[in-house]
Amino acid sequence: MASARMQPDFDCDHDGAALSLDQALEQTQRGLRPVQLCQRLAVKSALARVLGEDVISPLDVPAHDNSAMDGYAVRAADLPAKGETASLELVGAAFAGHPFEGVVGPGQCARIMTGGVVPAGADTIVIQEHTQNEGGRIVVPGGYVQGQHVRGAGEDLARGQTVLRAGHRLMPADLGLLASLGIADVPVVRRLRVACFSTGDELRSLGEVLREGEIYDSNRYSLHGMLSRLDCEVLDMGVVRDDLQALRTAFAEAAADADVVITTGGVSVGEADHIRTVLAELGEVGFWKVSIKPGRPIAFGRVGGAAFFGLPGNPVSVMVTFYKIVQPALQLLSGRTPQAPLQLRARAVARLRKKPGRREFQRGRLFNDENGELCVEPASHQGSGVLRSMSEANCFVVLPEDTGALDAGTTVTVEPFSQFV
Repeated sequence: MASARMQPDFDCDHDGAALSLDQALEQTQRGLRPVQLCQRLAVKSALARVLGEDVISPLDVPAHDNSAMDGYAVRAADLPAKGETASLELVGAAFAGHPFEGVVGPGQCARIMTGGVVPAGADTIVIQEHTQNEGGRIVVPGGYVQGQHVRGAGEDLARGQTVLRAGHRLMPADLGLLASLGIADVPVVRRLRVACFSTGDELRSLGEVLREGEIYDSNRYSLHGMLSRLDCEVLDMGVVRDDLQALRTAFAEAAADADVVITTGGVSVGEADHIRTVLAELGEVGFWKVSIKPGRPIAFGRVGGAAFFGLPGNPVSVMVTFYKIVQPALQLLSGRTPQAPLQLRARAVARLRKKPGRREFQRGRLFNDENGELCVEPASHQGSGVLRSMSEANCFVVLPEDTGALDAGTTVTVEPFSQFV
């Protein structure tokens, strides 16, 4: 069941002026506390999960001095001066997993392959291409320095070193890193449980027949995809009628079962009466409006012990408000530290229409022109109800509040979609 992680210290007038995006982010992140419960998972099953504790290396990696190249292990004391050569007696070989058991003495060398343990007595590797084999003796050139092409024990990771910090989201390379340390299972924060439902008498679920004035509910499917990529456990509650008792029941059930409740629709001016009534009974709301486009009508608060986000009804607005406000909050709840989005600069190849007043997240297609310059063009129609613009785009074009229309050739800020995972 959901536990009380909300700190109801809201201090804004949610019926007043719209908050800036920065103010909204500050308020949502101030009012949330990460999930504390952890579980242990096998490394193979831990992809995309968030570490619940620091991982400390139990051993040195590599465990021994080893060769970075195929060649010959020699003593630096036997290396000739630059421009000269030396002939060394070949006394054995060291392969990965099969070390040379003897000692490389004065005037001697041992054949060694990449990854092979550097034999006792040797301290430098001369690569194979620089040598000549003359009947059991190896001629090596000058110019090498002590320790060249040797990977020292603990060079990658030292015993006792912190390898990964709590709050880190495990990626494929991390699984390999953990395996290299002999770690079979790791503590991870349990998945967030997120309940979501859409509101609106005009909405129908897939498989139902549309009557005049009705539309299929797309928002739950976009939400399900975005939540799944964040590795959340999604509780899909379907479509809830614009009815006070139906909403009251849905909110109560969602808050009892989930850490976060997300709704779409019912938060615009003139639409939110039932939701306001229910939240006044079961929870609290911190704000209803954020000064962004698309997505001005968005609510944040709590219902029972769960965090609550009320997103707009228009499908593009749902995705914009999710990525810009909800996703950082879910990352914080899951134990991660929300990161500011990666922003790049690109040249607009077409005029960008905008009125000053709100920060806009227009949808764009980012590409390199024939000269390799990063460019962006607007994607399709920019209306908040045109979901195709999100499907065709690969980035947001971020236009500040005080910016008006921009001519082609202007350098603008873009945020690639690939990071919103």
